[in-house]
Amino acid sequence: MEILITVCQIIIALGIFNVWVVRYGKETNWRGGEAKNMKEEFAAYGLPAGIMVLIGATKIILAICLIVGIWAPLLVKPAAAAMALLMLGAVSMHIKVKDSLQKSLPAFTMLVLSILVAIS
Repeated sequence: MEILITVCQIIIALGIFNVWVVRYGKETNWRGGEAKNMKEEFAAYGLPAGIMVLIGATKIILAICLIVGIWAPLLVKPAAAAMALLMLGAVSMHIKVKDSLQKSLPAFTMLVLSILVAIS
């Protein structure tokens, strides 16, 4: 079970880095509403740019904590719980703008993985 949790930590962290660093300004099939990049996605949700920066920075810090948590396990549960809260917000935003299941699935998957890690 410990290896499965570690794999989940890595998947969550890499997913966050992918969304918030690698594909931040790029169009993907999973952007909310009709957004073509992260700024447009937060605008589609009716959220200000300052919130986008705060959420992005928080998610990146939590992702780093999940990776560091492989060697410092005390970081894992709090980071995963906080990530779960943020991912619950992400799923809520997809529902708010009536996104398809395809667009909502990555956020929901990250929510489930974060909960799994947090309660392990």
